[in-house]
Amino acid sequence: MINITLPGKPKNQKRHKFGRGFVYDPSSKDKKLIKEGLQKYAPKLPLKGDIFIQLYFHLPYPKKWLRTGKYAGILKDNAPLWHTTKPDIDNIAKIYLDSMNDIIYNDDRQIVWLTCIKQYSLEPKTEITIRERHEVNTTELLQREQSQYN
Repeated sequence: MINITLPGKPKNQKRHKFGRGFVYDPSSKDKKLIKEGLQKYAPKLPLKGDIFIQLYFHLPYPKKWLRTGKYAGILKDNAPLWHTTKPDIDNIAKIYLDSMNDIIYNDDRQIVWLTCIKQYSLEPKTEITIRERHEVNTTELLQREQSQYN
């Protein structure tokens, strides 16, 4: 099992831009920063086989949900937990999954199970948990999946 924590506001995959005879990836700088952060967690050789991943995106609260004055930095009572605005969760997940290619695993097509959570936090960060097939009880997962259809 590999546990990764990358501090800072989670990044999202931006759409490629097309010009006169060229294609530009506006996320290339963000990908480079993510890859640099992943290097210290990288195994000696990229993982092979089935991969199970959990992604937790902790996005910063907007200022309107934080108190001011004497209680500055404390959340208001009605502050939400779940982040339901842009960026979309799939665009955030895509940049991290692509950035782990050739560092954590050979290719993101190895991922067979993906769980993503997007929530507000006072400490913006991205938490990633990666498991290989032998670290997961696949029988239990399949039974849980089958019970949903019965």
